[in-house]
Parts: sequence; structure tokens; C-alpha cells
Amino acid sequence: MLFKLHIPGFPLNQFIESFVYYRDYNPVHSVDRFLPDGNVNIVFDLTDYPKFIYDNETLKEIQTCRNVWFSGIRNRFITIPSGKDSEMFVINFHKGMSYPFVKVPLYELTDSVVDGDLVLSTEIMDMRSMLLEAPTPAGKFTVAEKYLLRRFSHSLIVNPFIKFAVNAIIALPEQHSIRQISSKVGYSQKHLIKLFKDHVGITPKGFLKIIRFQKAVQEIEASKNIHWARLALESGYYDQAHFIHDFKEFSGFTPQEYTQKQYDYLNYIAVG
Repeated sequence: MLFKLHIPGFPLNQFIESFVYYRDYNPVHSVDRFLPDGNVNIVFDLTDYPKFIYDNETLKEIQTCRNVWFSGIRNRFITIPSGKDSEMFVINFHKGMSYPFVKVPLYELTDSVVDGDLVLSTEIMDMRSMLLEAPTPAGKFTVAEKYLLRRFSHSLIVNPFIKFAVNAIIALPEQHSIRQISSKVGYSQKHLIKLFKDHVGITPKGFLKIIRFQKAVQEIEASKNIHWARLALESGYYDQAHFIHDFKEFSGFTPQEYTQKQYDYLNYIAVG
């Protein structure tokens, strides 16, 4: 497998966590369950055949994706191809930082995968053509930086309130409440909720739930001997029943069931 990651320079790095290019990944399975991680992405498919989203229960094809698509923040897991025989270029945004690149409030794209030209203008197809023409991963990264700077430089303005609130939740999900955060940014809870829905795609409470779930997932990944009650408490859940309920809501599995599942990468579980 060829896998390359690139962090763009300023000012794009304030909004974009990384560019990723990969090809020749050939896992034994064909379908993954992708868990909510708080992120949004733009995916450029550099092959000429469609990819599909599957029904979470039956694994039947329910949506076709071609060329470029925007994947919004998710409150529930999604079932997607494993990446076998794919060639992809992915833009991974910092949490809460994709708003300057889209035409609509992010809540309109929550739990959705949308054709790129509907969200990012038809010019996004020009970028795909340039990525296809660039012969190396480094060349593709250069193409992406130059295109995005040219197309979006006028809108690359960081919202300091969203940045503070998002980073506070990520840093200490077990300690923060929405009331605490709204008091620190100087907004009412109602106004903070509106800002969050526009810029992040969900309410602060919904985002906090995802980040707590992700903290638990990462702790499970890192731990050999898991003390479930302690893990629940340290991840910000008020008791183990609350932890199990949220974990199953986001993954479809209890925490114990999750530890028995096969996955090559965090948040991707082989299901077919």
C-alpha cells in the first residue's frame, strides 16, 4: 500500500489538518463500518468506477458516489467500501473548520455524503482533473494547496469563538459543560448552539458526546487490560450504563463486543 500524508502551509493549516493520498490497499474484507469521529472530509476518487454507501443492516447499496464528495459530520455510523483497489485523495479538516469552504451551514450536511459540486461549486471538478494529471503524491499535494488558496483565500477567516469552544471540548471532554464554555466565550447558550450548528454541523452537546466516545475508543485501542468503570468515568460518562448506551449508539456494539471486532485502522470495523 502507498500511503502519503501532507500538512499544508499557512493559512490552510488553520483549517485543514492534512491531505492524504493512498492507493494499492488490499484488505481481505470489502466493507467497513465507519464510526462517528467528529470530522468532515472532501474525498477525491481518482478511479473511474463508482463507490457505494451501504445500508447499515442489510449491506445493500443505497447511495452511489462518484469523482468528488463531501462527507459531513456524523451522529451515527456509516457503512462504506473498505478501500480495496481504490485510489483516493482526501482533505481532512480540523474539527469545526470546514465552514469557509462550503456554501451552506454545516448542519444541512450532517449525516450526509453529498456530491462535491453541490457543496463546493462545479470548479471542484477542475481540481480533480489536476490531481489526476499530477504524476506523484508530492505533485498532487502541491496542486491541492495552490488550488485551494486561489479558490478560497478570500474566505479563510478563523472564527475564534468556535475554535476556542471546539478545542476546549477536545482537550477535556470529561470536564466541560456547555454552560461553562458559553460563559467563557461570552455568548448565551442559545447563540453558541447556533454558531456550532453552522460551523460544526451539530450542537455543542452532540459534539461533546462524539468526542467522549472517541476518547473511549482511543483508550480501548491503547489499553491491554481495560477497567470498564474507570474508563467510563475518565471518558466523561457519569456511570457505566451511560457509557454503554452511548457507545452502542455510535458504533452499534457494546464496548466489550467492539474489542472482539477486526479493524486495520481506528474507527473502521470490518463488517463484510
